[in-house]
Amino acid sequence: MLIAFNKPYGVLCQFTDDETPPRPTLAGFGLPPDIYAAGRLDFDSEGLLLLSDDGARIAQISSPKFKWPKTYLVQVEGIATAEQIAELKRGITLSDGRTAPAEARCLQQKPDWLWPREPPIRQRKTVPDSYVEITIREGRNRQVRRMTAAVELPTLRLVRISIGPHRLDGLKPGQWRQEPL
Repeated sequence: MLIAFNKPYGVLCQFTDDETPPRPTLAGFGLPPDIYAAGRLDFDSEGLLLLSDDGARIAQISSPKFKWPKTYLVQVEGIATAEQIAELKRGITLSDGRTAPAEARCLQQKPDWLWPREPPIRQRKTVPDSYVEITIREGRNRQVRRMTAAVELPTLRLVRISIGPHRLDGLKPGQWRQEPL
């Protein structure tokens, strides 16, 4: 079984939480039993999370060895320039080494399908923002956020929109569907 889930902002990618008070987890969304996340999505990130009851499938999706592309919509502080996009495409030197080249493009405007985030993103009247679409084939900790920060475009919001052939395609936050294997 393979499940596509649109993880809301502020939800852990696990079914339990040991903190007091406990934070929201995947257990609150009526997902089928005995499935596990294939990879992670940070607490403060949103979007597509794949879950499965098949350990081999989970390993294939989440292992950097298989290089499944993961695409993110990133709202950044500032207007992305052609040079900043070119830097992302070449790869960025981070504290843990150089990233592989990414696919990146600046969007002309906020996508129509993007839902409002709760709580809303802070807006500063004197600092514009823009949207960048980035595809990576690695999975370093907070990689996309660190990449955009390295080109002086701090991430305000991060939404994963696809993993390999699987896409959000209309799933609202908190909704899930079974995917073909």
